[in-house]
Amino acid sequence: MAEKIEIEKASSSSQNLICPLCLDIFDEPTILRCGHTFCRKCLKKYDLTHQDIDHMVCPLCREITKLSANRVDDLRLNVSINGFVDDYHAKCGGMNAVLEMCTKCTGCKFQQDAVSFCITCNNYICDKCLQSHQCMTLFEDHEIVSVEDVIEGKVSIGHQFEKCSIHKQENKDMFCDDCKVRVCLRCVVVGHKVHNIKNQSDFEHELRRKVTELAKQCAAKKAELEKNIQNIELQRHEVHTAMQKLLDDVSQAYSIKVKELEGNLQDLIEQINELKRSFEDDLNILKSKDRQRIKSICSSITLVDNDRLGHLETDSLSAHNLLCNELEAMLKDVTNRTTAEVIAKKAQEKRLNPGDKSRLDLGFISGSDPKLEIIKCIDLRGKMIGMTAYSHTSVAIVYGSSARGIDIIDTAGGTEQYTNIPHDVGYNDIVIQRYSALCVSTGNTEAHVYSTNGSRKATINVSGTGYYLTLNRSPSNEILIANGANKVYIYDPTGSTLKHTVPTKHKTWQVSSTRSGLIVTSSCNFLNPRVVTVYDRDGNAGESLQAPKDVYLYAAVDEQDRVYVASVDRMGCKVVIRLYDLDGLNLKERVEFKALNMTLGDYWCYLVSLSPDLLAFACNNKLYFIKVLL
Repeated sequence: MAEKIEIEKASSSSQNLICPLCLDIFDEPTILRCGHTFCRKCLKKYDLTHQDIDHMVCPLCREITKLSANRVDDLRLNVSINGFVDDYHAKCGGMNAVLEMCTKCTGCKFQQDAVSFCITCNNYICDKCLQSHQCMTLFEDHEIVSVEDVIEGKVSIGHQFEKCSIHKQENKDMFCDDCKVRVCLRCVVVGHKVHNIKNQSDFEHELRRKVTELAKQCAAKKAELEKNIQNIELQRHEVHTAMQKLLDDVSQAYSIKVKELEGNLQDLIEQINELKRSFEDDLNILKSKDRQRIKSICSSITLVDNDRLGHLETDSLSAHNLLCNELEAMLKDVTNRTTAEVIAKKAQEKRLNPGDKSRLDLGFISGSDPKLEIIKCIDLRGKMIGMTAYSHTSVAIVYGSSARGIDIIDTAGGTEQYTNIPHDVGYNDIVIQRYSALCVSTGNTEAHVYSTNGSRKATINVSGTGYYLTLNRSPSNEILIANGANKVYIYDPTGSTLKHTVPTKHKTWQVSSTRSGLIVTSSCNFLNPRVVTVYDRDGNAGESLQAPKDVYLYAAVDEQDRVYVASVDRMGCKVVIRLYDLDGLNLKERVEFKALNMTLGDYWCYLVSLSPDLLAFACNNKLYFIKVLL
């Protein structure tokens, strides 16, 4: 009797140790944040389909549990349930097999071992119940099968309904879809009237059909994905083939370019060797002249320094006297101490002028006399208001309300009007963006961005200070705007987004940018101070270059991040241009070129770098193209 009670307790308690996913006794019961417990291996299988997220959704209540880097492995073990599982296994041992083999009669109250199963009654029956089924006409239509056939799987007996724990005689043969529990008919009437109730058999059939359909879909999807994996590997081969061809093409192109560069290198080496020979010859000539003078001095002193000078005849005395005079003159000659230093200085002043980025060459050897040369002076058709680089050999000029429109002018003096946008408007400034798009300012607060076909893409509105907007662009095609305020506005290339506002120490009128994003500002107005300053994007500034009284400074940045600064003395009609290298946020002077005589007539000027060896300078109604020779 005690053994029977223990078996019943074990069978009952095992129902509380079932994993909701695998429907088996818990194996490493693992608890989620919500308190629900599952087998660790079941959670790992479940997590395989959610590797792209950093959390797990509980399969029962949908609450979220955050996962660490080790995912399920770092979740806590449910110690309580794990203890119950261990106790269950310790107490029961092989009890499950015994229970399965010794099924009890469910048709009567005596709990005898079942020998048959009545499919009609849906009950296991003992010998006495079997005799009743065989003898009584009440049961003559019932279908009876043996327990051995049921255990061996020869006969399917369908589902054994669990008895309701509240209404003891009722089967839990219905399923509440709202509460997700099995219930009996009386439970439905009492507590689940308005719920969505399904017949247990129908629910199981529906669920099984759904699972079967999902299994088919999974098989189809698996086949599709495996086919896709095969295609991926095929495409991987195609990619590798294409990349290898690209690599071969690059290697071939590299070999060709290397030959060109090697030829260029050889030419430069020959030039340098020729310069070296020339300087060596010059130094050797100097050395030879000094050695010859030493030889002459030694010969002369040998002739005149003689013990018999007192016994010489008149002619000999005269000859020695002449030799002494020549020796005195020779000694009075100034020793040439500077020519060799001049030659060395010339050698030290030789520089490699790097090649233009648009050409494949290393560059050329420059001379020792850096200078600027005005190669073209052009009369403009009105007063210049704004200027920008249009190409490596041309500029775009805007004239404002006096002459209106935009002119494109090249180094040969060729001029044409730009007509893709309205040309009867008085523009204040212009900048040509990449791919021939452009931005123009039309007043104190507005600038417009146009596409290559002349359609307006965007309008930029800047809070005004009463002064018109000046424009430029960065090497990354951002739009730079100054308006005489203590700040610089930086917009994205479309003009739709203000990316940065850089505070400045002085009122800023013109602005440029380096490849690294530094901002070079010019405070080139009649107001003091007139300075050029370099800023980073956070507004940190270097030491400013400041102009003396009545001199205005205009800055331009070239493709190599060198900074040209024009000092304009309007009263003296003189322009001095200096070349600076960037040293952090400071400007380090490299070259001061000789002053250029120009017709000025106004304090408002523009300096633009078109290429590393070409500048454009405009003032009032004059435009100058200036060649840079370093």
